[in-house]
Amino acid sequence: MYSQISENKNKTWMLLILMGSFTLLLCMVLGAASGLDVYAAAALGGTFTIIYALISYYLSDKIALMASGAKAITKSEAPELYNIVENLCITNGQPTPAIYLMNDDSPNAFATGRDPEHASIAFTTGLLRILNKQELEGVAAHELSHVKNYDIRVMTIVVVLVGAVMLLSDILLRSSFAGNKKEAGTILLVIGLVLAILSPLLAEIIKLAVSRQREYLADASGALLTRYPEGLASALQKISAHGQPLKKANHATAHLFISSPFGAKEGGKVSWFSKLFATHPPVEDRIARLTSMGK
Repeated sequence: MYSQISENKNKTWMLLILMGSFTLLLCMVLGAASGLDVYAAAALGGTFTIIYALISYYLSDKIALMASGAKAITKSEAPELYNIVENLCITNGQPTPAIYLMNDDSPNAFATGRDPEHASIAFTTGLLRILNKQELEGVAAHELSHVKNYDIRVMTIVVVLVGAVMLLSDILLRSSFAGNKKEAGTILLVIGLVLAILSPLLAEIIKLAVSRQREYLADASGALLTRYPEGLASALQKISAHGQPLKKANHATAHLFISSPFGAKEGGKVSWFSKLFATHPPVEDRIARLTSMGK
Protein backbone atom coordinates (compact mmCIF):
# COMPACT_ATOMS: atom_id res chain seq x y z
CA MET A 1 0.00 0.00 0.00
CA TYR A 2 2.67 2.51 1.04
CA SER A 3 4.85 1.66 -1.97
CA GLN A 4 1.83 2.23 -4.23
CA ILE A 5 1.18 5.65 -2.65
CA SER A 6 4.85 6.62 -3.04
CA GLU A 7 4.87 5.41 -6.64
CA ASN A 8 1.76 7.43 -7.47
CA LYS A 9 3.24 10.59 -5.95
CA ASN A 10 6.43 10.14 -7.97
CA LYS A 11 4.40 9.34 -11.08
CA THR A 12 2.48 12.60 -10.65
CA TRP A 13 5.65 14.69 -10.80
CA MET A 14 7.07 12.66 -13.68
CA LEU A 15 3.80 13.11 -15.55
CA LEU A 16 3.77 16.86 -14.92
CA ILE A 17 7.38 17.20 -16.07
CA LEU A 18 6.92 15.01 -19.17
CA MET A 19 3.64 16.52 -20.31
CA GLY A 20 4.81 20.01 -19.32
CA SER A 21 7.96 19.64 -21.42
CA PHE A 22 5.99 18.37 -24.37
CA THR A 23 3.46 21.21 -24.01
CA LEU A 24 6.35 23.70 -23.84
CA LEU A 25 7.79 22.27 -27.06
CA LEU A 26 4.45 22.51 -28.81
CA CYS A 27 4.02 26.12 -27.68
CA MET A 28 7.51 27.04 -28.89
CA VAL A 29 6.92 25.50 -32.31
CA LEU A 30 3.51 27.18 -32.54
CA GLY A 31 5.01 30.55 -31.54
CA ALA A 32 7.87 30.21 -34.00
CA ALA A 33 5.45 29.21 -36.77
CA SER A 34 3.51 32.39 -36.00
CA GLY A 35 6.59 34.54 -36.57
CA LEU A 36 7.83 34.99 -33.00
CA ASP A 37 11.56 34.77 -32.26
CA VAL A 38 12.79 31.79 -30.25
CA TYR A 39 12.97 33.68 -26.93
CA ALA A 40 9.45 35.08 -27.23
CA ALA A 41 8.15 31.64 -28.23
CA ALA A 42 9.94 30.06 -25.24
CA ALA A 43 8.49 32.69 -22.89
CA LEU A 44 5.00 32.12 -24.31
CA GLY A 45 5.35 28.36 -23.99
CA GLY A 46 6.78 28.54 -20.48
CA THR A 47 3.99 30.83 -19.25
CA PHE A 48 1.29 28.63 -20.75
CA THR A 49 2.89 25.46 -19.34
CA ILE A 50 3.21 26.86 -15.80
CA ILE A 51 -0.38 28.12 -15.77
CA TYR A 52 -1.69 24.84 -17.11
CA ALA A 53 0.33 22.81 -14.61
CA LEU A 54 -1.13 24.85 -11.74
CA ILE A 55 -4.63 24.43 -13.14
CA SER A 56 -4.02 20.70 -13.49
CA TYR A 57 -2.88 20.34 -9.88
CA TYR A 58 -5.42 22.54 -8.13
CA LEU A 59 -8.51 22.66 -10.35
CA SER A 60 -8.53 19.47 -12.42
CA ASP A 61 -10.98 17.75 -10.04
CA LYS A 62 -13.48 20.61 -10.44
CA ILE A 63 -13.09 20.37 -14.21
CA ALA A 64 -13.70 16.61 -14.15
CA LEU A 65 -16.81 16.97 -11.95
CA MET A 66 -18.17 19.76 -14.13
CA ALA A 67 -17.52 17.81 -17.33
CA SER A 68 -19.44 14.85 -15.90
CA GLY A 69 -22.42 16.93 -14.78
CA ALA A 70 -21.94 15.93 -11.12
CA LYS A 71 -23.73 17.89 -8.40
CA ALA A 72 -22.79 17.95 -4.70
CA ILE A 73 -25.37 16.43 -2.35
CA THR A 74 -25.98 16.62 1.39
CA LYS A 75 -26.41 13.79 3.86
CA SER A 76 -30.15 14.46 4.11
CA GLU A 77 -30.50 13.91 0.36
CA ALA A 78 -28.85 10.45 0.38
CA PRO A 79 -28.48 9.24 4.00
CA GLU A 80 -27.83 5.56 3.14
CA LEU A 81 -25.11 6.43 0.65
CA TYR A 82 -23.49 8.84 3.11
CA ASN A 83 -23.55 6.22 5.88
CA ILE A 84 -21.89 3.65 3.62
CA VAL A 85 -19.10 6.04 2.60
CA GLU A 86 -18.55 7.39 6.13
CA ASN A 87 -18.37 3.90 7.69
CA LEU A 88 -15.87 2.75 5.06
CA CYS A 89 -13.75 5.87 5.62
CA ILE A 90 -13.67 5.26 9.38
CA THR A 91 -12.63 1.64 8.78
CA ASN A 92 -9.97 2.69 6.30
CA GLY A 93 -8.68 5.60 8.41
CA GLN A 94 -9.21 8.33 5.82
CA PRO A 95 -11.21 11.59 5.61
CA THR A 96 -14.72 11.39 4.17
CA PRO A 97 -14.67 12.88 0.66
CA ALA A 98 -17.31 15.18 -0.77
CA ILE A 99 -20.09 13.13 -2.36
CA TYR A 100 -21.58 14.00 -5.75
CA LEU A 101 -24.48 12.64 -7.75
CA MET A 102 -24.85 12.43 -11.53
CA ASN A 103 -28.41 12.36 -12.85
CA ASP A 104 -27.85 9.55 -15.32
CA ASP A 105 -29.49 6.14 -15.81
CA SER A 106 -26.16 4.55 -16.74
CA PRO A 107 -24.65 2.86 -13.64
CA ASN A 108 -21.16 4.21 -12.94
CA ALA A 109 -18.98 6.04 -10.42
CA PHE A 110 -15.61 7.79 -10.17
CA ALA A 111 -13.28 9.48 -7.69
CA THR A 112 -11.28 12.63 -8.22
CA GLY A 113 -9.07 15.11 -6.34
CA ARG A 114 -5.42 15.76 -5.55
CA ASP A 115 -5.19 13.95 -2.18
CA PRO A 116 -7.45 12.32 0.47
CA GLU A 117 -8.03 15.72 2.12
CA HIS A 118 -9.28 17.22 -1.17
CA ALA A 119 -11.18 14.33 -2.70
CA SER A 120 -14.63 13.78 -4.17
CA ILE A 121 -16.51 10.69 -5.28
CA ALA A 122 -19.47 10.71 -7.65
CA PHE A 123 -22.18 8.15 -8.28
CA THR A 124 -24.87 8.04 -10.95
CA THR A 125 -28.53 7.76 -10.06
CA GLY A 126 -28.64 4.64 -12.21
CA LEU A 127 -25.99 2.99 -10.02
CA LEU A 128 -27.89 3.71 -6.82
CA ARG A 129 -31.05 2.29 -8.34
CA ILE A 130 -29.75 -1.11 -9.47
CA LEU A 131 -27.26 -2.01 -6.71
CA ASN A 132 -28.04 -3.45 -3.30
CA LYS A 133 -26.21 -2.29 -0.17
CA GLN A 134 -23.34 -4.81 -0.36
CA GLU A 135 -22.75 -4.06 -4.03
CA LEU A 136 -22.81 -0.31 -3.39
CA GLU A 137 -20.31 -0.79 -0.56
CA GLY A 138 -18.05 -2.62 -3.00
CA VAL A 139 -18.15 0.25 -5.50
CA ALA A 140 -17.63 2.87 -2.78
CA ALA A 141 -14.69 0.91 -1.35
CA HIS A 142 -13.15 0.68 -4.84
CA GLU A 143 -13.36 4.47 -5.28
CA LEU A 144 -12.08 5.16 -1.75
CA SER A 145 -9.10 2.91 -2.51
CA HIS A 146 -8.30 5.16 -5.49
CA VAL A 147 -8.38 8.09 -3.07
CA LYS A 148 -6.16 6.54 -0.40
CA ASN A 149 -3.67 5.18 -2.95
CA TYR A 150 -3.35 8.66 -4.53
CA ASP A 151 -4.51 7.21 -7.85
CA ILE A 152 -6.89 10.16 -8.08
CA ARG A 153 -4.07 12.70 -8.31
CA VAL A 154 -2.52 11.01 -11.33
CA MET A 155 -5.87 10.17 -12.93
CA THR A 156 -7.31 13.67 -12.55
CA ILE A 157 -4.21 15.58 -13.67
CA VAL A 158 -4.17 13.48 -16.83
CA VAL A 159 -7.61 14.87 -17.75
CA VAL A 160 -6.30 18.44 -18.03
CA LEU A 161 -2.80 17.74 -19.35
CA VAL A 162 -3.99 15.42 -22.11
CA GLY A 163 -6.62 17.98 -23.05
CA ALA A 164 -3.97 20.71 -23.27
CA VAL A 165 -1.68 18.66 -25.49
CA MET A 166 -4.51 17.70 -27.83
CA LEU A 167 -5.71 21.32 -28.04
CA LEU A 168 -2.23 22.64 -28.83
CA SER A 169 -1.54 19.89 -31.34
CA ASP A 170 -4.81 20.67 -33.13
CA ILE A 171 -3.90 24.36 -33.32
CA LEU A 172 -0.41 23.48 -34.52
CA LEU A 173 -1.75 21.09 -37.16
CA ARG A 174 -4.10 23.74 -38.54
CA SER A 175 -1.43 26.44 -38.51
CA SER A 176 1.02 24.11 -40.27
CA PHE A 177 -1.36 23.77 -43.20
CA ALA A 178 -2.44 27.42 -43.18
CA GLY A 179 0.99 28.97 -42.44
CA ASN A 180 3.20 30.87 -44.84
CA LYS A 181 6.15 28.63 -45.71
CA LYS A 182 8.42 31.55 -46.53
CA GLU A 183 7.98 33.02 -43.06
CA ALA A 184 7.96 29.89 -40.93
CA GLY A 185 10.23 27.78 -43.02
CA THR A 186 9.57 24.38 -44.53
CA ILE A 187 11.56 22.52 -41.85
CA LEU A 188 9.62 24.22 -39.05
CA LEU A 189 6.31 23.32 -40.66
CA VAL A 190 7.41 19.70 -41.06
CA ILE A 191 8.46 19.52 -37.39
CA GLY A 192 5.18 21.11 -36.33
CA LEU A 193 3.20 18.69 -38.48
CA VAL A 194 4.99 15.65 -37.02
CA LEU A 195 4.50 16.89 -33.45
CA ALA A 196 0.84 17.64 -34.09
CA ILE A 197 0.26 14.13 -35.44
CA LEU A 198 2.20 12.33 -32.70
CA SER A 199 1.09 14.33 -29.66
CA PRO A 200 -2.50 12.97 -29.44
CA LEU A 201 -1.09 9.43 -29.66
CA LEU A 202 1.46 10.20 -26.93
CA ALA A 203 -1.28 11.71 -24.76
CA GLU A 204 -3.44 8.61 -25.22
CA ILE A 205 -0.56 6.26 -24.39
CA ILE A 206 0.20 8.17 -21.18
CA LYS A 207 -3.46 8.10 -20.20
CA LEU A 208 -3.66 4.35 -20.72
CA ALA A 209 -0.38 3.78 -18.88
CA VAL A 210 -1.87 5.10 -15.63
CA SER A 211 -5.27 3.50 -16.12
CA ARG A 212 -5.62 -0.27 -16.39
CA GLN A 213 -3.39 -1.81 -13.74
CA ARG A 214 -4.68 0.70 -11.24
CA GLU A 215 -8.21 -0.75 -11.62
CA TYR A 216 -7.04 -4.21 -10.55
CA LEU A 217 -5.30 -2.69 -7.51
CA ALA A 218 -8.38 -0.69 -6.51
CA ASP A 219 -10.57 -3.79 -6.93
CA ALA A 220 -8.29 -5.76 -4.60
CA SER A 221 -7.96 -2.92 -2.07
CA GLY A 222 -11.71 -2.35 -2.08
CA ALA A 223 -12.40 -6.05 -1.55
CA LEU A 224 -10.00 -6.11 1.41
CA LEU A 225 -11.74 -3.08 2.89
CA THR A 226 -15.23 -4.60 2.76
CA ARG A 227 -14.01 -8.17 3.40
CA TYR A 228 -16.58 -9.19 0.78
CA PRO A 229 -15.13 -9.32 -2.78
CA GLU A 230 -18.36 -10.88 -4.08
CA GLY A 231 -20.12 -7.55 -3.51
CA LEU A 232 -17.89 -5.65 -5.94
CA ALA A 233 -17.86 -8.59 -8.37
CA SER A 234 -21.66 -8.59 -8.44
CA ALA A 235 -21.72 -4.81 -8.90
CA LEU A 236 -19.32 -5.01 -11.86
CA GLN A 237 -21.48 -7.73 -13.39
CA LYS A 238 -24.60 -5.55 -13.15
CA ILE A 239 -22.79 -2.47 -14.46
CA SER A 240 -21.40 -4.42 -17.41
CA ALA A 241 -24.75 -6.03 -18.21
CA HIS A 242 -26.50 -2.67 -18.26
CA GLY A 243 -24.50 -1.51 -21.26
CA GLN A 244 -25.94 2.02 -21.50
CA PRO A 245 -23.40 4.83 -22.05
CA LEU A 246 -23.32 7.95 -19.90
CA LYS A 247 -25.05 11.03 -21.28
CA LYS A 248 -21.86 13.06 -20.86
CA ALA A 249 -19.33 10.35 -21.71
CA ASN A 250 -16.10 11.75 -23.15
CA HIS A 251 -12.62 10.42 -23.80
CA ALA A 252 -10.91 12.98 -21.54
CA THR A 253 -12.55 11.62 -18.37
CA ALA A 254 -13.26 8.00 -19.40
CA HIS A 255 -10.32 6.58 -17.43
CA LEU A 256 -11.69 8.01 -14.16
CA PHE A 257 -14.77 5.79 -14.04
CA ILE A 258 -15.07 2.35 -12.46
CA SER A 259 -16.32 1.06 -15.82
CA SER A 260 -16.12 2.48 -19.34
CA PRO A 261 -18.65 5.35 -19.63
CA PHE A 262 -19.24 4.44 -23.27
CA GLY A 263 -21.15 1.30 -22.31
CA ALA A 264 -20.70 -2.33 -23.28
CA LYS A 265 -19.73 -3.21 -26.83
CA GLU A 266 -22.39 -5.09 -28.74
CA GLY A 267 -21.78 -7.92 -31.14
CA GLY A 268 -19.73 -10.41 -29.16
CA LYS A 269 -15.94 -10.38 -28.96
CA VAL A 270 -13.90 -7.22 -28.81
CA SER A 271 -10.95 -6.98 -31.20
CA TRP A 272 -7.38 -7.01 -29.93
CA PHE A 273 -6.95 -3.48 -31.32
CA SER A 274 -9.91 -2.20 -29.30
CA LYS A 275 -8.52 -3.88 -26.18
CA LEU A 276 -5.15 -2.21 -26.81
CA PHE A 277 -6.72 1.25 -26.50
CA ALA A 278 -9.33 0.41 -23.86
CA THR A 279 -9.18 2.54 -20.71
CA HIS A 280 -10.28 -0.38 -18.50
CA PRO A 281 -9.22 -4.04 -18.22
CA PRO A 282 -11.82 -6.63 -19.33
CA VAL A 283 -14.62 -6.83 -16.76
CA GLU A 284 -14.52 -10.64 -16.98
CA ASP A 285 -10.91 -10.62 -15.75
CA ARG A 286 -11.76 -8.26 -12.90
CA ILE A 287 -14.70 -10.38 -11.79
CA ALA A 288 -12.62 -13.57 -11.99
CA ARG A 289 -9.90 -12.06 -9.78
CA LEU A 290 -12.44 -10.87 -7.23
CA THR A 291 -14.22 -14.22 -7.21
CA SER A 292 -10.94 -16.04 -6.61
CA MET A 293 -10.27 -13.76 -3.62
CA GLY A 294 -13.46 -14.96 -1.99
CA LYS A 295 -12.51 -18.63 -2.19
